[in-house]
Amino acid sequence: MPDTGPQRVLAVSNFVYTVGSGLYLTAGVLYFTEAVHLPAGQVGVGLGIAGLLALVLGVAVGHLADRHGARGIYAATLVVQALATACFVLADSFWAFVLAVCAAAAAKAAGIAARSPLIRHYGGGRPQEFRAYLRAVANVGISLGAVLAGWVVQVGTLTAYQLMVIGNATAFVVSAAILVLLPPVVPAPATGGPRWIALRDRPYLLLTALDGIMATQFKVLTVAIPLWIVGATTAPHWLISATMLTGTVIVVAFQVRASRNVDSPVAGARAYRWAGVAFLIACSLISLSAGIPAWAAAALLITAVVIHTIGELWHSAAGFEVSFALAPPHATGQYLGVFGLGAGLAEAFGPGLLIALCITWGRPGWYVAGAMFALTGLAAPPAVRWAQRQRHALQAQLMPAEKSSTV
Repeated sequence: MPDTGPQRVLAVSNFVYTVGSGLYLTAGVLYFTEAVHLPAGQVGVGLGIAGLLALVLGVAVGHLADRHGARGIYAATLVVQALATACFVLADSFWAFVLAVCAAAAAKAAGIAARSPLIRHYGGGRPQEFRAYLRAVANVGISLGAVLAGWVVQVGTLTAYQLMVIGNATAFVVSAAILVLLPPVVPAPATGGPRWIALRDRPYLLLTALDGIMATQFKVLTVAIPLWIVGATTAPHWLISATMLTGTVIVVAFQVRASRNVDSPVAGARAYRWAGVAFLIACSLISLSAGIPAWAAAALLITAVVIHTIGELWHSAAGFEVSFALAPPHATGQYLGVFGLGAGLAEAFGPGLLIALCITWGRPGWYVAGAMFALTGLAAPPAVRWAQRQRHALQAQLMPAEKSSTV
């Protein structure tokens, strides 16, 4: 358990939230295709539109959290997400679906940015490690939500799917209500200079882009491997669930431990490099699982998933470290909102890219994907060094002004 009361409040709120998220992540698309009877193509278009809209709002709401108090802004995003999710039961046409899912996705992205100042303020001396703890908690909550969603899919009735939507919205409301127990955070005073400083920080934007490219790896386990198992290997289909469970257990057990060793931007840069190598090895093993006996394919795939998840631990720890350490305290929400742009782009375009490379192209595409991750990891250390040089230069410029103001 976390050391302080505020950390425990955030952890419990996060757990309740991710139980609801697990319901939606597992069966949300099926609700719109099976219960609402929207064509899968329309659902894909609507989710893409929602993803692009969410990219825009994250930075703006992160700035609001910095200036006007993160707790209230974060709670408001949860309430909006709950209301938008509840509207899913009324979405009986394409445009109604688009409106509801856009509102929900935008509120989710805004909430991630608004929560960042809370994590930094209450995370103690190592907010990055507390962020890793929250990720482990999130995986537990998502797993529980996935189990509940499994019952919904098994029953398959409209009532069951609507109960899932209501349960999802209820979890978001409860998560917001728990935040009442959290002491408010006094907003950091505004400083001189441009308002949107994160968008002018070129080294940070480069790191955002590199992290976004590497964040495509999250879709390997959820998109590429299931399609590969079904279409290109003789492995049993139950292995899809086994790979997901393997990855989840490793993250829950080891994410905090992995993050403890990534305690500086330099260590974060090394972790990016190690992650890229791990993803290259995993992708190569996955490509070899085609055209071999089922038992050998299953063994290769499980081994690849273990290696891939180790890379995921390093990648997540690196992202936590550099995104917090290189963001000025007075603009944490804005900077973390910008950093979330990379993951948002990976969410929007990652599935299509991996399907084109690994499924449509086949075995050579896995090597290309692995090389992409490895090269991204190699590019991270010089980008981190550039960002550190710029931070040191800015601090050197600010020190004379601070001294003159105190004289």
